Amino acid sequence: MKGPAVRNLLLASVTGLVIFFDQLTKLHIMQTMRLHESIPIVPNLFSLTYIRNPGAAFGLLAGSSNAFRMVFFGLTSIFALVLLCTILYRMPERDWVGRISVAAILGGAIGNLIDRLRYGEVIDFLDVYVENYHWPAFNVADSAITVGVIFLIVHFAFEKKQHPPAAPENTSSSVSTA
Repeated sequence: MKGPAVRNLLLASVTGLVIFFDQLTKLHIMQTMRLHESIPIVPNLFSLTYIRNPGAAFGLLAGSSNAFRMVFFGLTSIFALVLLCTILYRMPERDWVGRISVAAILGGAIGNLIDRLRYGEVIDFLDVYVENYHWPAFNVADSAITVGVIFLIVHFAFEKKQHPPAAPENTSSSVSTA
């Protein structure tokens, strides 16, 4: 294997590892904790709390009907996966930060899609809070998506723009002699 094959294998590995660890951690939480059980890890800051989120990020659309959510999330997931694959395909091969970031986002999107297909909702368990102020619970897939997006934003913000070379002056014009 050379060149593009190795690079594509690395990107597929990033995506696959995100999916693997996302699903492994969710399975562990479901097998070892009761729904809504919370285990403090760092008091007043971080707990493992097993919840199921039928909605989108931050519980949006959680009150909608199951049929609406399945159609909505099915269509948006397909759109997002096609978009991410297109972005990944069109990114320059030398743009490693961008490509690995998109591969992590893709893995996270697939991890949460697997939950929606299997359970009709997403398994969340990472609970960050200060006293009684909680950030919405999240999971490994959400973390990969967030970190991937942050890396992309920072990467594109500081990326040096390469200007295309200036077109050579037209030297093919005829010189008339009088």
